[in-house]
Amino acid sequence: MPEAGRLIICATPIGNLGDVTLRVLEALKSADTVLAEDTRVTRKLFSRYLITTPLERYDEHTAVRRTPEVIERIRGGETIALVSDAGTPGISDPGSILVDAAIAADVLVDVLPGAAAVIAALVASGLPTWAFYFAGFLPRKAGDRTRLLASLAPLEATLIFYESPRRTGATLRGLAEAFPGRSGAMARELTKLHEEIVRGPLTELAEQISERELLKGEVVLLVGPPHWGRNAAPAPIEPVDASVVRARVAELMSEGTARTAAVKQVAKETGMSRQDVYDLASRP
Repeated sequence: MPEAGRLIICATPIGNLGDVTLRVLEALKSADTVLAEDTRVTRKLFSRYLITTPLERYDEHTAVRRTPEVIERIRGGETIALVSDAGTPGISDPGSILVDAAIAADVLVDVLPGAAAVIAALVASGLPTWAFYFAGFLPRKAGDRTRLLASLAPLEATLIFYESPRRTGATLRGLAEAFPGRSGAMARELTKLHEEIVRGPLTELAEQISERELLKGEVVLLVGPPHWGRNAAPAPIEPVDASVVRARVAELMSEGTARTAAVKQVAKETGMSRQDVYDLASRP
């Protein structure tokens, strides 16, 4: 009876192809087969590092059907590497299905760590890292999404979500409504040439992103914990009349200043938080 093989989970770059480990490259070159979400995407990595191992498709449409066959091949002695299009397999992709089946079948599973957008975005966001909750992609149905966000509201942790570029503005508006007064961040195109990380109150992020044209690249959205220090509005240097705040914001906008920039400027002038200025300026 042939010696059993193994399943190797290989983290691949989330953008910059230079962000791959030597162990992953060695595993991809020595494996009998590499399973990939989209073989066209993985071929770019293979081309860069002259990898010639056979590639096979393993994605959300084929995972359930192919998993038993893959497990039998490993039992028969094959070493099979699993990659996702970007990042670590099993994080918001079907890789977890194969890992679960391998464990149930007592198949050896090796994990070669590397890039993960959720971690890169968290450490670059400036939000607390001592506790975080990764929720993946939010439910598409409004009711399911509302219930999930409500259940997450009390958590004393940074919340992290993946989102598509075309839904980012709407999702940020929903997050601002579900988590009033909180700070957050949006990260996209991580490790790529046009990497962007935007930080600030969720209300400002929602308005800023909604005013822009369609974003490009995969997006990570983050929400700070409910009682984090930066969520609390500092006391103004001296009392400021609400009408004065609204008038000053309106004045700056009439001069061509974007609303977000106007709010930031008035906050600086008055000593108020940007959240308070935004709230006052939004009132009729």
